[in-house]
Formats: sequence, C-alpha cells, structure tokens
Amino acid sequence: MSNALSKMMETRDWILADGATGTNLFNMGLESGDAPELWNDQHPDRIKKLYTLAVDAGSDLFLTNSFGGNAARLKLHGAEKRARELSRMAAEIGRDVADAKDRDIVVAGSVGPTGEIMAPMGELTHEIAVEIFHEQADGLKEGGADVLWLETISAPEEYKAAAEAFKLAGMPWCGTMSFDTAGRTMMGVTSADMVTMVDKLENPPLAFGANCGVGAADLMRTVMGFVAQGTERPVIAKGNAGIPKYVDGHIHYDGTPELMAEYAVLARDAGATIIGGCCGTMPEHLSHMREALETRPRGERPTLEEVAEKLGGFSSAADGTGEDDTPKRRTRRRRG
Repeated sequence: MSNALSKMMETRDWILADGATGTNLFNMGLESGDAPELWNDQHPDRIKKLYTLAVDAGSDLFLTNSFGGNAARLKLHGAEKRARELSRMAAEIGRDVADAKDRDIVVAGSVGPTGEIMAPMGELTHEIAVEIFHEQADGLKEGGADVLWLETISAPEEYKAAAEAFKLAGMPWCGTMSFDTAGRTMMGVTSADMVTMVDKLENPPLAFGANCGVGAADLMRTVMGFVAQGTERPVIAKGNAGIPKYVDGHIHYDGTPELMAEYAVLARDAGATIIGGCCGTMPEHLSHMREALETRPRGERPTLEEVAEKLGGFSSAADGTGEDDTPKRRTRRRRG
C-alpha cells in the first residue's frame, strides 16, 4: 500500500517522530482528569500549537490528539458518541499544520487502548473491540490522517483487534506496545513475543515497536530485543524523557535534552527507523534529537552495557525474555 509514511521510509535512514502529548497539553492548561480530545473542539488553537511545536523542533511525523478518543475511554466523560467526530477533528487540525509546511510531514492518527480488559479475563469481546477501533479509525481517516498509529498497548488481543479494525477502515498503520514491567507489557508480552505476533497478523503494521514504558534505557533494551529476532520490519522507538518524579505537586521527567539526543543516536544505531519521545519529551528534547541524528555518523550497534552507561541503567535486572546477560541495575545518574 503506497502512502506518505512508506514513501518516506523508502528514502530515509531514520524518521524523527514527535514527543509528549499530555505533558505539553498540561503546560497549556489541561487539568488532570480532563479529556484532552475535547480540546480538539474547545481549543483547536492549542492543539494546532501542540503539532506545530513538534514540527518546528524537527519532527517528520507527529501523532494526533486522539489517544483516548475511542468510545470506551470517552464514556468516562460522557462523550462516547463523539468518538468519530473528535478523532476527525484531531486529524483535520493536523492536516492543516502538515500541509502548511514546505517539507513532507506525516500525520499519524493516534489510537490508544480502550482501557477495558479483553475477554476471557475481562468483558470486552474481540468483536466489540474491533467495532470501537473501527469507529475511531474512520474518524481519523475522514480527517486526513496519513497513517493510523496504535500505541501503549499491553494486551496482544487488543493489538490484534485493532489490526482487524484498521483493515476494515482501509488504512495503513503502525503499532507499539508499552513494556513497563521488567521488560514485559502489563499483560506479559515480551519483545520476542511481539515480533512473533506481528509476523503472524493478516494485516501487519508498516512498522512496530515500543513506546512509553519506564525510561529510555529500558526502551532501548526492548528495541534491541526486537532486532535480535531478525525482523526485517521497520522498528519504532518512542521512549520517555527519563524517569517520572513527583516534584512540587507535579510529575516531572528528569531526562535532559542531551540524554534524549544520546538515546536517539543509540536507537538509530541499534536498528530503529522511526525514533521519537513519549512522556516528558518537549520541543527542546526533539531539537537536540534532530541535531544529533543529523550530525553524528552511524555507529556500531550498541551493547547493553553501553546503553546503561549512556542512559543511566535499567529499572530491572531482567529483560523479560529469560536471558541472564542483562546488566544488573545500576544507580541512575543525571546527564548534561
């Protein structure tokens, strides 16, 4: 399927994605507990600013403000009937920002988890999950998204339901999971498990990978796990800017722009094609990441020891795959 992202990947060694959505919106006045997606209607100027900040900092691709824009999540705010509409708005604003630039920019329609537990452990059936994801996908498609972007998924069943829904919508897609529990997703998926799952999908993603999680070092370890499986599918690395800390009543991420620049280069050298940030990643982080990717020559694939040395170590001794060669946890240090 020919599309803006696949065309970009054909001519580029790396693509810089965007950074945080929530962190930036909180800085613009979003209150804890509010639905960011409602701002697509209430404050479109702020969403336009969110996208523009990423593009002006060097991002080639940005995610729309639609992470929680599915009916299951919006039900918490009494807006479940607006899922398609709010997702369409998120993409429309993004399309306007991308089309106004003098370089190619990919608008990726963000699709987050439903927030429900899939059957048989929970009550969310495969059929209903497909319906929920399909509705949102149609809205993002109508708004002009180039590609759908599934992110922060923990359950393989939900990933598979989204893949089916995106096929029904006739849209290309990418998909990441969050490995935040000693190298596994909350539902126990390892990096090796994900490669196997993606390869077996009837409608596989253009690229797959990891986002969010614990910190940049842990995410790098997961990315290296993908590559170790011999996958030829493009890999996505979208790690948090350091580790979250509660400071003066607010969540603060301690990753400096310099640390995220190191992470970006390590991710590229490890084999990732699409590289970006997640929670805590601000425009200044993205600018440093862009500069590093443009100016530092490609190096050898890093070792786990090199990753720990440059990014501050891992949050757990195990990477979830049962291997015993992962460096033990080291004391994390601030850089820059």
